[in-house]
Amino acid sequence: MPRRKTSIKTRRADVKKHSRNLKIKQQLKKSVKKFLTLLSAKNAAEAKDILKSVFSQLDKAVKKNVIHSGTANRKKSRLAKRLGRGT
Repeated sequence: MPRRKTSIKTRRADVKKHSRNLKIKQQLKKSVKKFLTLLSAKNAAEAKDILKSVFSQLDKAVKKNVIHSGTANRKKSRLAKRLGRGT
């Protein structure tokens, strides 16, 4: 455990940031999973709508420095590719 006041404050801030980032990542994983289940159920119209929200969530996560921009771009590309193939 930290001993200095500044270290204690930094630790407190890190815990808060970690919980916020974790919540964003979990929400992102849920929406990607929802998209994939719709896609596997051959429900392309609804999957397309969900894909828009997934893209938005990925962009917001990049903006908040939760994930790297390259990671988001790669995920968007792969999800769009899957929608195009229909699998």
